[in-house]
Amino acid sequence: MGYTKTALKGISWMSSFRVITRILSFAKIAVLARVLTPSQFGVFGIASLVLALLEILTETGINIILIQVKKDIKEYLDSAWVVSIIRGIVIFLLIIISSPFIASFFKTPEALGILLLISLVPLIRGFINPAEVKFQKELNFMYEFWFRAVLFFVDAAVAIILGIITHSVYSLVFGLLAGAILEVIISFVLIKPIPKFKFRMDYLKEIFHKGKWITAYGIFNYFGENGDNIVVGKLLGASSLGIYQMAYKISMLPITEVSNVVNQVIFPVYTKIEQDVARLQRAFTKTMLITIILSVLVGGFLYIFSSEVVRVVLGSQWLSVIPVLKVLAIYGILRAITGPSSALFLSRGRQEYVTVMIFVRFLALIITIYPLVMLFGMVGAGYSALISVLVEIPVIVLLIVRLFNK
Repeated sequence: MGYTKTALKGISWMSSFRVITRILSFAKIAVLARVLTPSQFGVFGIASLVLALLEILTETGINIILIQVKKDIKEYLDSAWVVSIIRGIVIFLLIIISSPFIASFFKTPEALGILLLISLVPLIRGFINPAEVKFQKELNFMYEFWFRAVLFFVDAAVAIILGIITHSVYSLVFGLLAGAILEVIISFVLIKPIPKFKFRMDYLKEIFHKGKWITAYGIFNYFGENGDNIVVGKLLGASSLGIYQMAYKISMLPITEVSNVVNQVIFPVYTKIEQDVARLQRAFTKTMLITIILSVLVGGFLYIFSSEVVRVVLGSQWLSVIPVLKVLAIYGILRAITGPSSALFLSRGRQEYVTVMIFVRFLALIITIYPLVMLFGMVGAGYSALISVLVEIPVIVLLIVRLFNK
């Protein structure tokens, strides 16, 4: 059976999703950047870093495993839901307990309240019906499009409306909470089957066994992507962190608009043809060519017109974003180009390959981040991120060659 047509259709649906979400995202940023200060964005950034870290530390890789398994996923849903609920409770408690120490570490006492509020997000998300992964597993990207688009719209709308009314950074968290609550509701009303609160020990063992490399990958990937944010926040303060994170978000457009769209579609397709190595190699080559062309177009635009993008989207109070954005635009292009390799490795069950490549990037960042930030400030953090992905690329090439030569 051919999957090229299915993949192209999926990419078109997910590309449409990205267009809609980017319009909403730019509207959200453009509005809130004018009613919130860089320091307020920095405070939210601190809470986001903590939430992301704890989600990564407790990641089980359930969704990836449910896509990988050849058996009917109904057998796994109950156990997956129990694990998800417990994980949400654990993250909730960890944020509550660690909030005072985190606020003290970043010397930002105003982060305490927002940390306590954002702790509700993983607690609510834990109850999402894991059967929603069927959209990707069964290549029903039209349903995935509408499902994700509605959630994103609600998140953005709540954040924008509350931001305009209150001029408070809490509006960003209430947007996340609204999206999480709606996802739980929709996942039970519209998606079947509905899981039950019970589990089988053999399925739990399988989930944790297969998920250990995904967890390790997530940890290294977190620090590889956020180590620069942590150092900037610690050494330069919340205001600098807000500016740096804004530059980072914009520079990630080649990844979010190109690589992530392609990978979301191509990963379940790869899993269906992974036994046919020649066919998989051809599919991967086509994916890489498409990703390179689109990433260079998007990232090149950001690099060349960085000043215009910042002035139009963010306003004059964010002009200090421009030098960092130029460096990170190149980083975004390279990261997008390396993205399809992760989908390739995971489709063949080589989670350890993904962990190795991320560990290399993490190691390069850790070694270079502190001295470069001390020498060049926020721009130095961008240089460190760029160096880390340049070091990662040769490792990825070697792993791809090894995978196809086995």
